[in-house]
Amino acid sequence: MLQVVRAGALTTVQDGGRTGYAHLGVPRAGALDSPARLLANRLAGNQADAAVLETTLTGCAVRPTRAVTAVVGGAPCRVTVDGRPAPWGAPVLVPAGAVLEAHGAQYGVRSYLAFRGGLCPEPVLGSRSADLLSGLGPAPLRDGDSLPLGTTRNHTLAPGADCAPWPGIPATLVLPVLPGPRDDWFTPAALRTLTTAVYRVSPHSNRIGLRTEGPALERARQGELPSEGVVLGSIQVPPDGRPVIFLNDHPTTGGYPVIGVVPEQTLSTAAQAAPGTELRFTLIR
Repeated sequence: MLQVVRAGALTTVQDGGRTGYAHLGVPRAGALDSPARLLANRLAGNQADAAVLETTLTGCAVRPTRAVTAVVGGAPCRVTVDGRPAPWGAPVLVPAGAVLEAHGAQYGVRSYLAFRGGLCPEPVLGSRSADLLSGLGPAPLRDGDSLPLGTTRNHTLAPGADCAPWPGIPATLVLPVLPGPRDDWFTPAALRTLTTAVYRVSPHSNRIGLRTEGPALERARQGELPSEGVVLGSIQVPPDGRPVIFLNDHPTTGGYPVIGVVPEQTLSTAAQAAPGTELRFTLIR
């Protein structure tokens, strides 16, 4: 088992998410920084779909009841084992009963803790991911919780690695935007504003959506749409006119118009954008 000593501000179990259920109103969930999750698993010798811990800003501390190889990656942070310094971004052996602590993020937002063999809470709809919107999957961690560790016995492990280059976390977030499907609900000036103005990441952002602070986008049409399907990366514009970028726990339908969509493969940097980070959008077609 993995015992939770310090849960931190928000620590959840995440894997690749539960795909194929959007038509039933079930969000994908899954790790927001998918490349970081995949690399942490690779370094731990896990298969790509193994479940990990995703922390938010303040990190967490856990105690395994058996010796286990662990990797802390994603947002850079100080790592200790029973108070002694341990490497970030590389495998470390954590003895049985020792406390592995990922301290607060030095920059970025989300760190990932992978354990050889993975984490094995009961899967829901094929995924072990916590979904903050629907409540599916394991609840966010609390002090004193325990999580089952996967066993390496009769388990096919991927070839491990000693070290790997981790991608940097940019000081300015730049996201490409495909216009539509409801860009015709906005004035031409609104699209120019979206792609030329400087926004900042709002402290009210979460796993559901990245909220922004900056100029409002002017509507060409008033009223609201009937609810319709929305995808990961949709830029929805609520009545205050400030864009909201939908992340992994986003609702599968919505009635506010979507002015554009950020391609999924570029969203991992949004997962590491701390409140106050400068944000710019660039138009692609």
